[in-house]
Amino acid sequence: MSHTAAQADSKTATRGGENKPQHNKGKMSSAAISRRNFLHGVAFITPNFLGFIFLILIPVCVLFYIANTRWSAFGSPVWTGITNWKRLLHDDVFKDAFWNTIYYSVVHIPLTLIIAFGLAVLLNSKLKGRAFFRTVAFFPYITSIVAVAQVWNMLFDAKTGVINQFLGLFTDNLPGWLGSTTWAMPAVIIVATWREAGYFMILLLAGLQTIPSELYEAAELDGANAWQRFWKVTVPCMRPTLFFVMVTLTIGSFKILDLTLVMTNGGPGTSTLVLAQYVYRVAFERSDFGYSSTVSLVLFALCMIITLIQFWYNNAKEK
Repeated sequence: MSHTAAQADSKTATRGGENKPQHNKGKMSSAAISRRNFLHGVAFITPNFLGFIFLILIPVCVLFYIANTRWSAFGSPVWTGITNWKRLLHDDVFKDAFWNTIYYSVVHIPLTLIIAFGLAVLLNSKLKGRAFFRTVAFFPYITSIVAVAQVWNMLFDAKTGVINQFLGLFTDNLPGWLGSTTWAMPAVIIVATWREAGYFMILLLAGLQTIPSELYEAAELDGANAWQRFWKVTVPCMRPTLFFVMVTLTIGSFKILDLTLVMTNGGPGTSTLVLAQYVYRVAFERSDFGYSSTVSLVLFALCMIITLIQFWYNNAKEK
């Protein structure tokens, strides 16, 4: 009996000894998997970080230096200190471009957001043919900006355009649109809103589809009408998506360039000239890269300040 017990103890010890290395082997395997996942993650994000560093971060850092120099892209930059900044104070074209950018953004941002949100709510309902209407609303965003500008230029023609022909049925006081310093910017805003509303509608529609239907059912059982459900359920649940859309829309509005360039080229006069286009003009038409860098820093600061205000407001609302 004692011999048998000894053999049993020996087998148990042997099994314990065998299990222990297996347990350690399992631990090493988990560590190897973690290390492998880490390396895969690093390999995945490294191209993005390298692109950010070499294509964005370094050029922006160099921009702060170039903005305080006189440079025509040939030779070496000549340090001028705050000369370019003083020049801004007496540059009437820069002032026009600055206020045109503010005007465009102040009107375009809320108008586009309201239309995009309204379309998203409408096309999120059980509407017949909603897939077709979603495609139609998004189509202008993927259309060539040059083709869009040419078509709208014909529509806005003061004499033969369809828009003025329609308005002529109701009034004789027709706007000059792209030929008028008063109406040129509203025309650009109309086209920009028409073109971008579909894109932001898709983003907002994705956010609407993440709201649980149980919340609407509970609100309806509590006696909330459609308007109350919208303000008490839809809007609070959509705050993260609305914040993302607002920031993206704001930055895009301040950097507007392509539409004004192909529709009006900043005219008539400087009525539709914006900061991004002024940067382009100074740099590539006058070869004054130092001063254009100074103007671009103003645009950068403007976007940064507005974005920080939006982040602060959003954080305050979440608290």
